[in-house]
Amino acid sequence: MREKLASRLGFIFLSAGCAIGLGNVWRFPYIAGQNGGGAFVALYLVALGLIGLPILLMEFATGRAAQRSIVRLHETLTPEKKAWRLHGLAGFLGNVLLMMFYTTVTGWMLVYFVRMASGAFVGLDPAGVGAAFDGMLGDPWTMAAAMLAVTAAATAVCSIGLQKGVERVTKGLMLCLLALIVVLAANSVFLDAQNSGLAGLRFYLVPDFARMESVGVVKVTVEAMNHAFFTLSIGIGAMSIFGSYIGRDRTLLGESLHVCLLDTLVAVSAGIIIIPACFAYKVNPGQGPGLIFATLPNVFNDMPFGRLWGTLFFAFMCCGALTTVIAVFETILACLMDFFGWSRRKSGLLTGGALVFLALPCLLGFNVWGGVHPLGAESCILDFEDFLVSNLILPLGGLAFALYCCHRYGWGWEKFLAEADEGRGPRVPNGLRVYCAYVLPVIVVVLFVLGLVDKFVK
Repeated sequence: MREKLASRLGFIFLSAGCAIGLGNVWRFPYIAGQNGGGAFVALYLVALGLIGLPILLMEFATGRAAQRSIVRLHETLTPEKKAWRLHGLAGFLGNVLLMMFYTTVTGWMLVYFVRMASGAFVGLDPAGVGAAFDGMLGDPWTMAAAMLAVTAAATAVCSIGLQKGVERVTKGLMLCLLALIVVLAANSVFLDAQNSGLAGLRFYLVPDFARMESVGVVKVTVEAMNHAFFTLSIGIGAMSIFGSYIGRDRTLLGESLHVCLLDTLVAVSAGIIIIPACFAYKVNPGQGPGLIFATLPNVFNDMPFGRLWGTLFFAFMCCGALTTVIAVFETILACLMDFFGWSRRKSGLLTGGALVFLALPCLLGFNVWGGVHPLGAESCILDFEDFLVSNLILPLGGLAFALYCCHRYGWGWEKFLAEADEGRGPRVPNGLRVYCAYVLPVIVVVLFVLGLVDKFVK
């Protein structure tokens, strides 16, 4: 019998926890900084509504209707249309590939939380903080220990059970996350008000399309779309599994809106925490992935009670990252349970063991295999894995869900609509069929192609 979540709040927190992760708390602020601030945020919100929300709804609907994970979803809903099962396999592989680098970067958050709490950064100048980050990346043993701790925690939580493990721990992490957001955002805005006349908030929240043009309209638009996919974890079936864990007492449009709003709250709040602090201490918020690790500890060193704020900040980062690690781990585990009929415990242990091995290329790509540059001289193995997930698998997987749910050669609009509208709550307007069936796929394809052109054609 299919396991079920104990509460509606558990479903919302688990789904939002999958969406809320490194995409929100690590990736979103520096991508916003690189792409012009407020204009990028505005385009991201548009992409979330036009692309992210409909595909999220489709994933929930297919999962709840099939009561299966992505690997068995299509053969349950459309057993006669065997070609669609390839989408299930691609979704499963996308989840695995995501975890191949996600556990490593989550390990960075854990290392920095411990170091900040222990006072390891106190008294270091900017060069010293940068050297500490480079030293961590260059030490495979420290990286491996952190990655193992993250993977072991996910294995333990998911092996315990859906309600007693996954749901209970995710609720706790989400409540901690939301509490830390309020405290950290208030502190950051206060710093900005004291030091920069709210310049950081203006940069981040007020669209400046002239600044966007200087970055490149196509680049900013494509980044906004790709991040909408990445932050919601849509296109790889992660949300389908959570749809299979809930009943039919509520319509899925309302649940999808709640997840999108919670995800957006955390993403925008992460920027409010980081970008005003960068302006207050004259730091470039568009420095890239190293912003949080090589630069922000300097900001905390200059703040009153900086060690406390830095510890709380990296606790916030750990909570955000761990919610996604647990959710995606649960997706992989559920796929193995559905496909092979294994027990939860066996599936969890095998998933954990496999992910430790599969995370090694990303981990070693910063030290032992540092000479490997898959996407050019400045790239590393993590960049390549991130590119495969963010630029290829997620958008193409989202396109497949749109075609599957809206056309007769897939599951079909009528069946999708009936499932989405089952229960109490807001319903999907039937008039959206033309948009979802024809306009949405075209938008995804065009932006997907533009993204590849922008990436490889200079």
